[in-house]
Amino acid sequence: MKISIDARRVMPVWLLLVLVWPSIICSTQMFAAGSCGTDIAALKRNIRKLENKLLITTWQVEHLQTHKYFQPLQPVVSDSQTQDDTVPDVKNNINSGTSNDTNSTLIKPHPPAVGLMVYDKDCSELFDRLRPQSGFYRIQPSIHREPFLTYCDMEDGGGWTVFQRRRHGKVDFNRDWVDYRDGFGEFKLRNDEFWLGNEHIHSLLSEGRNLVKIDLMDWGGQRSHAFYENFRITNEADKYRLQYGMYSGKAGDALTGGEGAVEQWSACLGGMQFSTRDQDNDRYHQGSCAQENKAGWWFNRCHAANLNGKFYRKGKYKGQFDNGVVWGTWKGLWYSLRHTTMKVRPLVFLDVTGSGAGEI
Repeated sequence: MKISIDARRVMPVWLLLVLVWPSIICSTQMFAAGSCGTDIAALKRNIRKLENKLLITTWQVEHLQTHKYFQPLQPVVSDSQTQDDTVPDVKNNINSGTSNDTNSTLIKPHPPAVGLMVYDKDCSELFDRLRPQSGFYRIQPSIHREPFLTYCDMEDGGGWTVFQRRRHGKVDFNRDWVDYRDGFGEFKLRNDEFWLGNEHIHSLLSEGRNLVKIDLMDWGGQRSHAFYENFRITNEADKYRLQYGMYSGKAGDALTGGEGAVEQWSACLGGMQFSTRDQDNDRYHQGSCAQENKAGWWFNRCHAANLNGKFYRKGKYKGQFDNGVVWGTWKGLWYSLRHTTMKVRPLVFLDVTGSGAGEI
């Protein structure tokens, strides 16, 4: 990192006096040249060390100020102030500027740590510690992995870490394995769409003692939700296999495939590996569910739920395959939802504040 610093600002007057005073004394009192020269050389070495420390400290302060670690948490606009999904509003910016804001840092690579930064394990820890507004924050579920950026939903009871969101169809979810592994989408505004990344999701959910909430909204504004306890996925070596526990909620248990035994046999996603258009890990031997449904997801033969499907406006759609953003037990397979959110927090957190009624 290249830093331009004015030398007159970095080296105070007292340091200059320390540097030149021994020479004046030596010249005035006519000390022995060898002895005086040794003392001056030692002082110069000490001063160089002090200059280096001052330079590093100055860089650290500028670094922290640049990335706003000394700034108070910025509030966000309420849902009632959020503009139309298809037109991003600069007022909806969460802890960053717009594209023409020179102080924006959210989409830059994370800077090297300088020993003063604190990262919470997830959004629930951040909520307990600071009670901040909803927005994008860096979390670190594992000390063995680098921190990463995600959206923290501090409403709906607070403390939710969001790992999937659909809003307006601007982000293409028909991606390859690497994209789904590493994550993709926008991480700037309140209504941005993204997939956090299977590696990050695995790290976030690895302990399994959690509650995942899936928020859904149709094109008429009606909302519903589904809860799953102990939601987790395995590592990449096992193709991010999906596992989850007890269901509750209003939208129906679409991950299990519905109520019928035949539907569950062909559509239950529990125990299924993740598939993308370039990695077929489903149980459908006559084709590829990921290619047919234009999405990366945990497919069986194929699904009753696919929140990463093709974004169809106005809900009802027709096609060769039921490849929309669907939750079959609520709106059926031929209705593509408008808003979806997948978010998680610790299971015990529910006992503290309770949950909202499906707000997204």
